[in-house]
Amino acid sequence: MGFADKSVLRKSLRIKLLILFVTVVLIVMMFPGGESIESEVTVGSIWLHDDLIANNSFPIYKSPEQYKQEKRRAAQNVFPIFQKKENVLQQTLDSLSKYNEYLIGVIDRDLEGSQSEQDQVFLSPSSYKSFRILRQSESTFAAPNNQNLRYILSLTESIIKDVYKTDILNLLYNEIRKDSIAVRLGKFDKIETKVKFQDITRVRGEVAERASKLTGEPQLNNAVAEYIDHFIKPNLLYREDLTEQEVKLAENKVSPNIGIVNENERIIAKHDRISEEAKLKIDSYRRAKAEKLGFINSYTQLLGKFVHVLLILALFVIYLFLFRKKVYADNVKILLISIIILFISFVTFLVHQINVDSPVYLLIIIPAASMLLTIIFDSRVGFYGTVVISLIAGGLRGNDYSFVAMNIFAGALASYTVRDIKNRTQVFRSFVFILLGYSVSILAFGLERFDTINNIVLELVFAASNALVSPVFTFGMIIFFERLFRITTDLTLLELTDFNRPLLKDLARKAPGTFTHAMTVGSLVESAAEQIHANPLLARVGAYYHDIGKTKDPSNFVENQLNDENRHEHLDPRESARLIIDHVKQGIELARENNIPQEVMDFIPMHHGTLVVSFFYEKAKSLYGQENVDINNFRYKGPKPNSKETALVMLADACESTVRSIQNPDPVKVENVINSLIKNRIDDGQLDDSPITLSDLKKIKESFLSILLGQHHKRIRYPKQDEMENMKGI
Repeated sequence: MGFADKSVLRKSLRIKLLILFVTVVLIVMMFPGGESIESEVTVGSIWLHDDLIANNSFPIYKSPEQYKQEKRRAAQNVFPIFQKKENVLQQTLDSLSKYNEYLIGVIDRDLEGSQSEQDQVFLSPSSYKSFRILRQSESTFAAPNNQNLRYILSLTESIIKDVYKTDILNLLYNEIRKDSIAVRLGKFDKIETKVKFQDITRVRGEVAERASKLTGEPQLNNAVAEYIDHFIKPNLLYREDLTEQEVKLAENKVSPNIGIVNENERIIAKHDRISEEAKLKIDSYRRAKAEKLGFINSYTQLLGKFVHVLLILALFVIYLFLFRKKVYADNVKILLISIIILFISFVTFLVHQINVDSPVYLLIIIPAASMLLTIIFDSRVGFYGTVVISLIAGGLRGNDYSFVAMNIFAGALASYTVRDIKNRTQVFRSFVFILLGYSVSILAFGLERFDTINNIVLELVFAASNALVSPVFTFGMIIFFERLFRITTDLTLLELTDFNRPLLKDLARKAPGTFTHAMTVGSLVESAAEQIHANPLLARVGAYYHDIGKTKDPSNFVENQLNDENRHEHLDPRESARLIIDHVKQGIELARENNIPQEVMDFIPMHHGTLVVSFFYEKAKSLYGQENVDINNFRYKGPKPNSKETALVMLADACESTVRSIQNPDPVKVENVINSLIKNRIDDGQLDDSPITLSDLKKIKESFLSILLGQHHKRIRYPKQDEMENMKGI
């Protein structure tokens, strides 16, 4: 995309309307939904409206916190449901009987010397070994019954039967949240203590105890216990699905209401203090009204919200259009303002969702937005932006007037502290002023509402947190916005005036004549900018950097030629013109390498516009004839100045260098030179793209004349000055 296309996008009215529309829609989406937008009420405040009368009967709804708590309590009272699985014992005994025969067969084949099938059984190696030894001893000695494997395995059946006399839970005791459980019997539940049943840990303990008494061989007893444990399966199973059904039934039985207000009943009288009960009635009345809204009425309310937000933002847009045209014309700056407004709106929306008794709304960092707008633009944009953002945030809080007022006051003081900011750390001094703004507002509204000391102190603590966070947030976001949107703030410009910066340091060291010229031009444009309501700081910084390209080869320029020899006397005029014109391209390259902002970089090509290097052009014509000289080889590439500041530097650059070359300057000569140079730039069309007016030009001429005459005034010669001028070296 070319430069022209980007310029069109930055100024496109359609883009502006799109940004405005999207901003309004996003804010409307954050507005309280489904209820009429009336003033936010707080317990302890005074009802300042007329008596509120119910125009129809409606239930009094519990507060969301109370309703949630009661539903939670109801859910906690539900017993976990267990259901008995039938025939588990018989299935277990059948499996046991079959496996007994299988295990004996495996061991017998192992003893006969065929391939071992030990890995086909579930027993551990030690348990299998115990059973194998027992089986082997049967064939070697006449073992009694208690030393017979088949007999030992048969005893496991009686142990299992005894174990299942008490139902076995499929959860451990500590996994069951209540001390009692509900055993589902058909359609009914029987409540029993959980310890009446067994969990698997208790079963294993009982099995181990019974097995330990079978033989005198501990290892064999352990093997029997392991064998039995494998077959024990819980028969009382937890039913999560049935439990959840009961939980939902219990929650649904909790009534959301605590009473009813009848038609024509007074909800609250004018000047009454809003109690907890009154607030519940007012909130319930809002909800009842919202529930009566039909499809059409819902969209009507949505339209109302849209117009509400649009009107507030339109006020800001109109202000920018009338009084800050440069901001209004730049869609990037409009987008930046939109992002700041949307961010604060989103923070307000999030904070409004927090249902706590603390004044968390005082954590909404509107003062940070005030400071950002002031630093990026100016104090008036910052103040009007504060008003607009506060109104929107107040709307998101249900048209909370006190919230709007205190944030306008705190935000205005925040803007005041950074209106003439000189360095980034100065942002932090706003802490005191933000806290002061909130403190005065909190005390005023607190006294009006008869708030308790505790409430006022708590609000002051939250306000102090806001006053602390806002400067820190602003400090970080300034850098972010400068880099993301390539915005040049006064902070950036002030940092660029530091003579220790590499470019200015090189200019002073390598091209002292150009450096002196740049400083003088800076003084000229700063004074003139104040007269024509341009940006004095931007003009001065632009003047400092407009000739930095001359550091590449300073001797090409007469102000840096410290002896009488001028190298251009020995060069072709076309080559001389090329060397002179190249300082613009070289300056742009240096500016890019040193990350100079675009607004400052614009001064480098624009201070010459598309002017012709007339001295060498005339010299070339005299040498080669006009028909053999292409004027475009002697013309700067432009573009022409497109702002008051760049136009000022073009005029000051020409006036300063020309007046400096006048021998015996007097007021008439200086004024004539200034008039001639300004007229020449006008006639050549160099000021066509800038917003400079004839009235501005008159003020510029007067300002330039005053300063240049002061710099070139006559001085009284000192006694013996002739001797000093002719004195030779020591």
